[in-house]
Amino acid sequence: MIAKITGGQDTANLIRYLYDTRKKGHTDPHLVASWDGFAPDPGRADDFDATKRRLVADLDLHVKQADRLGRAPEKHVWHCSIRAAETDHHLSDEEWADIARRVVAATGIAPDGDPDGCRWVAVRHAPDHIHIAATKVRADLRTARHWNDYLTADRELAAIEKEYGLRQVVRGDRTAAKRPTRAEQEKAKRAGQARTARERLRTTVRTAMAAATSTEEFISLLQRTDGILVDVKHFPSGDVRGYTVALEGDTNGAKEPVWYSGSALSPDLSFPKIRKRLDAADQQQGPRKADPWHQATAAVERIPHRLGHGDDAAAQAHLAAFGEALDVLPLLAPQTVRSQLLQAAEAFERATRSRVQAEHHHARALRGAVRAMVREPAPKDGATLAMFLDAAILVVIAAARWHQLRHHDQQVAAARQTLIHLQAAYEQEAAAPLAALAQRRPPQQTVARHIRHLHQAVPEHAEQLTEDPAFGALTAVLAEAETAGHNPERLLQQAAAQRTLDDARSPARTLTWRIERLSARPAPSAASSNVRPVVMCRPVAALGNIGRRECSRG
Repeated sequence: MIAKITGGQDTANLIRYLYDTRKKGHTDPHLVASWDGFAPDPGRADDFDATKRRLVADLDLHVKQADRLGRAPEKHVWHCSIRAAETDHHLSDEEWADIARRVVAATGIAPDGDPDGCRWVAVRHAPDHIHIAATKVRADLRTARHWNDYLTADRELAAIEKEYGLRQVVRGDRTAAKRPTRAEQEKAKRAGQARTARERLRTTVRTAMAAATSTEEFISLLQRTDGILVDVKHFPSGDVRGYTVALEGDTNGAKEPVWYSGSALSPDLSFPKIRKRLDAADQQQGPRKADPWHQATAAVERIPHRLGHGDDAAAQAHLAAFGEALDVLPLLAPQTVRSQLLQAAEAFERATRSRVQAEHHHARALRGAVRAMVREPAPKDGATLAMFLDAAILVVIAAARWHQLRHHDQQVAAARQTLIHLQAAYEQEAAAPLAALAQRRPPQQTVARHIRHLHQAVPEHAEQLTEDPAFGALTAVLAEAETAGHNPERLLQQAAAQRTLDDARSPARTLTWRIERLSARPAPSAASSNVRPVVMCRPVAALGNIGRRECSRG
């Protein structure tokens, strides 16, 4: 059930609307409940106009009395419409009456057992919804205390849905980004755009935040992005106070750019919140010794454990950092999977926020790796991206579970939508490297030895692994790791210990990528014999150029 609450200053106009049979869907307007059960019902009276005037006068009685004392609020009308889902069974008048009484009690309009509650009526003029019209002056001439009435009504409707066997609506916690208005949506359609200016700007700003290492670089990235206008606000001291952004060509009636502040795009994109996240990021200087993609994958693999065993503030920080990783992924991925990854990032954006306040310093490792990724050449082989996506899928599953335990309904739905897009991208990106690995399957004698390693290292999954279609790829990476000097059984134990395989759709594929990453490190017996050339790249110049670096080897 969905509630919509508005206010007004004319009781007569609201009652006139509720009983107007010329309006679409107003087939049989009639009263189902009222403050005392005896309110006049114009929909069932012979003299409609006279009864309607009586009803308005009765509702306004305490408002008139308070007005004579100068105590009546200017907007004294409280209007709440409640609509059931299309799939719900039709409720009777008596059931709608019960729902109306519970809502006015929960919101403070007419609390249970309070003889001085406000006057109200519930009008039903269609099978699937009712309207509650109330005046906000109580019988003791005080104004009703109905603060946070939308939230209290929503909580009551959630309980009603369960009791009446109705569809349970996905509810939010007021941390969602502001939805585009109808005018913005129509404007985008006229311009031939699938997404509104607000949504496109939100994606651009989130990507800039994920790529930047400082607030100065964040502003610079935005300013150098094609098609984006940036207006930076400063304090008298010269320090940055905030920013607004606009799309080139997106203008108002006066042909002026339509500007959006960061907080208007999303609650976490205000300049103070961006500065807080960037200040908490890993500011490690100098060349990194490890592959940033492997570092990011390793950090991502640890998130499910931290969601299950860490405190909420740390967990929320890891989810926010993981969202930043998804934000930059479309810039670094092949064109074939870019659309799916962009949709995954946009979907997971909702799952990165909740009422839990993040302590961002907990996610420094992942943030540092992500910022290093965008400064390296994009990986040419699909195995690197597939390895990351395999770990990311398990994070999204764990995120959905974490949010579900805390009753974050919208975030759960967002995580589940993200999973669809990530799995599609993974299946497409992993196919070629897995097939190439399977072709390098070692001789049967070697395979038999690795099967014994599986039974020793992961006995609970050994049978499932040997029957997995990706088993050939797994034996290939184990054989290559062994040739490089690694202990296969120890690698399997390390890989299995990183995260349970219970959530993996294909445990063999998950182990393949983990073994591939772990075996990329120098083997214990040859730690100093494998030195890779250092890749030097120019700094990030603009969002549109990320992934197209001029690099040299030294």
